[in-house]
Amino acid sequence: MGSEGERGPGPGDPRALRRDCLHRIFVNRSLALEKIKCFGFDMDYTLAMYKSPAYEELAFALLLQHLVSIGYPPEILAYKYDPTFPTRAEILHYYPNKFIQRDDMKRFHILNTLFNLTEAHLYACLVDFFTNCSRYTNCDTGYKHGNLFMSFRSMFQDVREAMDHVHLLGCLKEKTLENLEKYVVKDPRVPLLLSRMKEVGKVFLATNSDYNYTDAIMSYLFDSSDGDKAGTAQRPWRSYFDLIVVDTRKPLFFAEGTVLRQVNTDTGKLRIGTYTGPLQHCAVYSGGSSDIVCDLLGVKGKEILYMGDHIFGDILKSKKRQGWRTFLVVPELARELQVWTEKSELFEELRSLDLLLAELYQHLDSGSSERPDISSIKRRIQKVTHEMDMCYGKMGSLFRCGSRQTLFASQLMRYADLYAASFINFLYYPFSYLFRAPPALMAHESTVEHSRGDAGEAGAALAPWLAWHGPPSPQVGAVPEDSSGEEEDDDGEA
Repeated sequence: MGSEGERGPGPGDPRALRRDCLHRIFVNRSLALEKIKCFGFDMDYTLAMYKSPAYEELAFALLLQHLVSIGYPPEILAYKYDPTFPTRAEILHYYPNKFIQRDDMKRFHILNTLFNLTEAHLYACLVDFFTNCSRYTNCDTGYKHGNLFMSFRSMFQDVREAMDHVHLLGCLKEKTLENLEKYVVKDPRVPLLLSRMKEVGKVFLATNSDYNYTDAIMSYLFDSSDGDKAGTAQRPWRSYFDLIVVDTRKPLFFAEGTVLRQVNTDTGKLRIGTYTGPLQHCAVYSGGSSDIVCDLLGVKGKEILYMGDHIFGDILKSKKRQGWRTFLVVPELARELQVWTEKSELFEELRSLDLLLAELYQHLDSGSSERPDISSIKRRIQKVTHEMDMCYGKMGSLFRCGSRQTLFASQLMRYADLYAASFINFLYYPFSYLFRAPPALMAHESTVEHSRGDAGEAGAALAPWLAWHGPPSPQVGAVPEDSSGEEEDDDGEA
């Protein structure tokens, strides 16, 4: 934020050309939108956004009730969901200098989706309860009470099974449908954007949810009673899509898939046998695979832009298996951008400490016996890094811990061509837009100055900060190694 007398960016400043950061789509790989022939969508946390923390509080309460029903102490019902606690995909935050061996991976569970937030907090609550309960004795791998031993692994398995129970058996969905206004965000721009997309290409929906739940959620989202304000006429939600597939069982959907069956939209039941006919207008299908989607729609590979929130089940698999272009929905991005802009002094302080370290070693070489004392600087770096993390929440940023990127950030950079807080941001771009990724600078390019041959003077250098923080420009998040051309040629990934 500038001071009162500070002027905004001038005509030659690229910042003057940027859209509002909350409306912006960030680019990892260049993408020409006019070359996209088909737009694909996930439903949960993509088309349908759930209200936080109300939705997580509901899931948390249902999880607690289920655990008590299978024998956990009823005292755990006193715990309440804390939205500031869990963060997705957080490994490097707690293991900052550890290279995780393949054999160690069984000790970790990656939180790939927003559905995982409640189970992460629940597991922490269980550890807190058994640690402080006088009836249980703390052990290295769990808790003991008489002949009963509660291992950390068994508690984790119970939490995972409880999560599957509330999802698969439908009690979470039932409670959600009982009060859609409380738990689901209704945005009148959704039907407007999809109608515009359908004018320039094909549109499909591929969700793991069953038809009855999908129909209820989508009917609510596309109910344009106030359609005149949104600029769209009232029409059935299925008419916005060329293809609708439920029960996809992603990520299996992106591999061999399952049997494709047609859904009776009057009853919600599946028709017997495998569907082998042509694509039918407004029909709904169950199962199938990404290969079948390509065949039915007559599109393939880079002609498809698929949007989802699950970095593994939606983005990684569709990119590696099909070569689809990918758009990752990251709802947490709004909060991340807020901290990035409001707490800029902390990032500048880290940069200053980094430069201070460089100064201590500036005049030393291999013949120097002097060893600078950097312990105080390292403590200050740790202090500032912790303060930065706490600005985001109790488990820090989704994208970084100080100068280190999280696992989620590295996967986002590698597999998501585009990302934003919401797919609705496409409303602010023409369908002829070229999402252009900036040059990917290597360490020697971002820290070594250009020489001006005509003057013999060094040009303006990029700050060392960029070498380990990446460009802070909101137009781009980070650029992977294969982002070099106008359009991605090949992932180079098996």
